[in-house]
Amino acid sequence: MRSSVTLSIQWAVLLSFFVVLFCLLQPATSVKEHDFKKCDQSGFCKRNRAFADNAAAHTSTWSSPYHIIPESANFKNGQWQAIITKTIDNGERARFPVTISLLKSGVTRVSIDEEKRQRKDINLRHGSKARKERYNEAENWVIVGGMELDIKAQVVFQDKSKANIKYGGDEKLEAVIRFSPFEIEFKRDGESHITFNDRGLFNMEHWRPKVEKEQAEGEKGQVEENTKADNGEDESTWWDESFGGNTDSKPRGPESVGLDISFVGYEQVFGIPEHTGPISLRQTRGGDGNHNEPYRLYNTDVFEYVLDSPMTLYGAIPLMQAHRKDSSVGVFWLNAAETWIDIVKEKDGKNSPSLGKDTHSTRTHWFSEAGILDIFVFMGPTPRDITKKYGELTGYTAMPQQFSVGYHQCRWNYISDDDVKDVDRRMDKYKIPYDVIWLDIEYTDEKKYFTWDPHSFADPVSMGEQLDAHGRKLVVIIDPHIKKVDDYPVSSEMLSQDLAVHNKDDEIYEGWCWPGSSNWVDCFNPKANEWWKTLFKYDFFKGTRENTFLWNDMNEPSVFNGPETTMPKDNLHHGNWEHRDVHNLNGLTFHNASWEAMVSRKKGERRRPFILTRSFYAGSQRLGAMWTGDNQASWDHLAASIPMVLNQGISGFPFAGADVGGFFGNPDKDLMARWYQAGVFYPFMRAHAHIDSRRREPYMLGEPYTEILTKALRLRYSLLPSWYTAFFHANRDGSPVVRPMLWTHPSEETGFAIDDQLFLGTTGLLAKPIVEKDKFSTDIWIPDDEVYYDYASYKLMKTQKGKKVTVDAPIDSVPLIMRGGHIFPRRDIPRRSSAAMRFDDYTLVVTISKDGFAEGDLYADDGDTFEHEMGQYIHRKFHLTDNTLKSIDAEGRNVKSIKAGSWLKAMREVYVDRIIVVGAPATLNQKEVSIESEGRTWTVKVDYHAAEKDRAAFAVLGRVGARINEDWGIKLA
Repeated sequence: MRSSVTLSIQWAVLLSFFVVLFCLLQPATSVKEHDFKKCDQSGFCKRNRAFADNAAAHTSTWSSPYHIIPESANFKNGQWQAIITKTIDNGERARFPVTISLLKSGVTRVSIDEEKRQRKDINLRHGSKARKERYNEAENWVIVGGMELDIKAQVVFQDKSKANIKYGGDEKLEAVIRFSPFEIEFKRDGESHITFNDRGLFNMEHWRPKVEKEQAEGEKGQVEENTKADNGEDESTWWDESFGGNTDSKPRGPESVGLDISFVGYEQVFGIPEHTGPISLRQTRGGDGNHNEPYRLYNTDVFEYVLDSPMTLYGAIPLMQAHRKDSSVGVFWLNAAETWIDIVKEKDGKNSPSLGKDTHSTRTHWFSEAGILDIFVFMGPTPRDITKKYGELTGYTAMPQQFSVGYHQCRWNYISDDDVKDVDRRMDKYKIPYDVIWLDIEYTDEKKYFTWDPHSFADPVSMGEQLDAHGRKLVVIIDPHIKKVDDYPVSSEMLSQDLAVHNKDDEIYEGWCWPGSSNWVDCFNPKANEWWKTLFKYDFFKGTRENTFLWNDMNEPSVFNGPETTMPKDNLHHGNWEHRDVHNLNGLTFHNASWEAMVSRKKGERRRPFILTRSFYAGSQRLGAMWTGDNQASWDHLAASIPMVLNQGISGFPFAGADVGGFFGNPDKDLMARWYQAGVFYPFMRAHAHIDSRRREPYMLGEPYTEILTKALRLRYSLLPSWYTAFFHANRDGSPVVRPMLWTHPSEETGFAIDDQLFLGTTGLLAKPIVEKDKFSTDIWIPDDEVYYDYASYKLMKTQKGKKVTVDAPIDSVPLIMRGGHIFPRRDIPRRSSAAMRFDDYTLVVTISKDGFAEGDLYADDGDTFEHEMGQYIHRKFHLTDNTLKSIDAEGRNVKSIKAGSWLKAMREVYVDRIIVVGAPATLNQKEVSIESEGRTWTVKVDYHAAEKDRAAFAVLGRVGARINEDWGIKLA
């Protein structure tokens, strides 16, 4: 017995080795079309597309089969409810309760369930223990607020054919519900903006029993499966479905839900990350420059993904926005199952009174494999309104740890604790700032998480202590797959307490990932989450310290031997929900369990976690950061990273970045230089590399490239106060940290599709990184008629609204210009880490507008704890008007009345050191100016530089000497 067990273990280890080796040795073209489903290989996608094709082929006779029973309609306290029916083949009617909730925010929620499944009045096949209902618990994970009903909403008209509901406070919003066939039209100011089911593609696959058919004896094709229903429908994927050697048992039969959503008068739509390609989404029904496949949302481990593709990636946010000049609307499709979205754009048949001739509308078709139909409608009218109200529902970006906004140094893998210490020393030797060093999977003892390799990482404590002495942090990877091995307490505890995902037979599921044979923690289970917390305690995860933080990878989940490299859909989670119901939520639940574990590592230690996740869903922004996964060290992947990061920002998850330098391959030195310059403008900036890639820490490149990378990093670090302020705004109102032109200038329609340049928060800093080889200048599109200055030289740019201006960009610089009318904070003393800058004085940069005006703000807190939630923060508003520059509390607080904690007390000795005024008026051509603060007046030296050639006049005021958290004023004339 002992020898047979040993032999089986040896075979398991050997198989694990070959699985991992296969993954590591995949060539650069390893993403094959056949590795992941196309629509015609996904049964429900194929059926819903066929449904749409049939409707399009019979436009003159087609009518949706779904109708509202007029007598069932009722309205109370902001909710309108009714029953939708569909006549099915045997003459019976399938019933679908619909609830339309008018929310106080002006958002509308439309939810439709299936009565028969709701009542559990169905039979499951294969003796399955799966739930009988349609999955209706996504909101428990996603929705955190904004659900107050608009009790002032009112039905202004209703008869047996339709109902009109006015809502939204000022009653500028209206929902028109048509009964036969079922359709909803959403209006603002009397004009239609969004319609549901106007093309008649609403489709909820009702439950039906499987009827076993017998073939006549001797009938030709006897060996072929009889897949046609009595009405001619193709049943081949109703009851089971195979792909890549795996078969999905489908105990509930077909249950997809689909709906057509039209954005009336809108030619461009955006959002639905995560995909590669432009932020302005392409059409998906073929044609020149269009995709042939729908956009797919199904979180999957896509090895070396391809570019400009609608194929699935690691995360899913089913939020789509439509924008036109001065008008924005959006929809949020709350469904965690596999989802596909078709997009077509059509010229409108009739002209809009407000838009005039030749308008276009975008027609979208959404379909998910399971779950209820649950959609939130946002009526804008601005992009800011959409991100704010979406954030009210799903939560705003977590206020990050200060260090996490700095530079992160990572690779797969640093080989030992001595290696980590050496990298740390060398970064200091070359005066390269960084905040975090990362450990990938090789730090563990044989891929067992919460352990250390006893040979390579024999002394993790001293490693953490050295980093801490330099103000730096350590991030370690923890994945959701737990190695199945007898001598591993984490595995034995999880299995003995039944905290893992089950297979379709309700036994613990076993698959393959980095450790070989593995089980997956089920973070839908509250008991699993409580157990997960115990693993992060310092006395359990020995070697970790207060400066250890977390990376969650492979949480789609990635399963090497699973269908499409993920978990079988008929697996069972807590509550007996099938994996198909919750797949896109899986990454969020693991991220959430890790967040709760990190925040409770030690009794009384309430510190903000930092956790990076690869897989995500709507709501993941509350928990940490994401990155775009396994990119390549190529120029086209560098270029693709910017629209991907921008799209995350407008979709509610702005703490986003891409692997700087590219994960796969060996970038040349010019590519490294340009990628660091671009990475400076990712909200999350981490360099990362594959285990087979050459070492490429910045000091390895040699001069002049080490200095070029260092210069880029110092730009990032000097602007950390502005970055942190941008995160504050994201935390307060959902604003993107880096902003595309469509968000900052919603009146300039020609800029909506521009996705290779960005504004940083409210600073007015406009960057366009170089993303092409051997290119040393670029053209920046100017969205307005404001004045712009070069960041480094103060050159007055010759700009014109709607035109491009050429900016020189030698290999050691990034194109960066400053919009007039802004004030932004910097810290200008070079330091080794953000911790070393914590109590440095500030520089304020004032860029004067054409009208002599400027404004901006600064937010600061301790960057570590939750004390900012109790008023322990600084938020200053800076304002220049009538030649007077002032600083006041941005929220009108009496700062003297706030009892200062240790951080606020220390900030008492932090000052404004310098003020740089770009575009300085001639009145500043004097030796000194007076400043008033804290009841006294003193003078500040002025170093004035008159305009010359193309450079604007500028003045440097310093030392200013005003406390950062006190009111002050300076008369500049």
